[in-house]
Amino acid sequence: MARTGAAQIVHGRRPRTTISDVAEHLNLTKSTVSRALNGYPDIAERTQLRVRNAANELGYRPLSQAQAIRTGRVRSMGIVVDVHEHDGHRPFLAEFLGGLSESAAREDWTLTVATATTEADTARLLRNLFEERKVDGFILPRTYERDDRAETLRAAGAPFVLFGRIATMPDAPFFDISGEAAMAEAVTRLVELGHRRIGFVPGGAGYTYTRFRREGYLAGLAKAGLASVPELFAEPAVTPAAGAAAARQLWTLPNPPSAIVYSVDRAAVGAYETARVFGLEIGRDVSIVSYDGLPEGALMQPKLSSFRVDMRRAGMRLAELLIRAIRGESHENLQEIAQAEFCARGSHGPCDLTSAHLAERVALSISKGGKT
Repeated sequence: MARTGAAQIVHGRRPRTTISDVAEHLNLTKSTVSRALNGYPDIAERTQLRVRNAANELGYRPLSQAQAIRTGRVRSMGIVVDVHEHDGHRPFLAEFLGGLSESAAREDWTLTVATATTEADTARLLRNLFEERKVDGFILPRTYERDDRAETLRAAGAPFVLFGRIATMPDAPFFDISGEAAMAEAVTRLVELGHRRIGFVPGGAGYTYTRFRREGYLAGLAKAGLASVPELFAEPAVTPAAGAAAARQLWTLPNPPSAIVYSVDRAAVGAYETARVFGLEIGRDVSIVSYDGLPEGALMQPKLSSFRVDMRRAGMRLAELLIRAIRGESHENLQEIAQAEFCARGSHGPCDLTSAHLAERVALSISKGGKT
């Protein structure tokens, strides 16, 4: 019987296609095919693509246990979601995990998701998953200024990719969105609309995104030739209640800002309640620009102007970078920064009220019973 390049049908059943079948079909050695399928950098990308296409055509599927023994990999990436954080990533988790899963599936990898309720629990899960060979590496979402997770994994020799950046680990693989560029652009847009007193509400303490977004706000002021005024920095806010308090803090100043830039959308939606209490119309009397692209913002009246992050694409890129890191690619090739997309909606507009007039409006509202 002539050989066709695929496994032969015997007694009406097709036996499992082996790596030898793929090698013979392509006239390559088994070693070359194996290394190509596992993404080794010493195999040319063109050859890797040719081998993968042939494997798919012939129906080759590696046995996971045998492959793990041979390569030392289980072809699984891990992520530990810290549900004790202020939002537990919930607004974006489905899209983010969807992107991770999609990229993993393209490479015949799996995604292992665990949840933790404390920092100690997070460290324990990371160590156990790696030491028990349940995953080959990790995605670390939302980085901290001092990130014990990254230190734990580096000490264990476990590959990882950061969703964010860490100043103390400039060589670590990462994918990040430039929050600093978004905040600078927010200030620029507001200045172009005539605003000169622009308040700022920082995000959560200890996160690297908070520092970058603050730096972006300051860079935007500097570009516009505006001074940084300490009283225009509100207390950090990551919840609607804290965001409402930040707006009260800024709008009750003797010389209040006509616009406020928020670091996170969840805090920015709180400003709507404060504006209502003070009888201010957002988008006309005062302007709000924020960051995240939270779906809830599109439901506000007026809709919240915000910088949207494509979380699905972020998940996809992080998975791709992690697989490359696990395969041994140089970390200098595994650092990427993307841009957020500005969604111009109704919460920002021309500066129609001077700071003095805004202060008078707020004071009048308070005298009539508006809360401070």
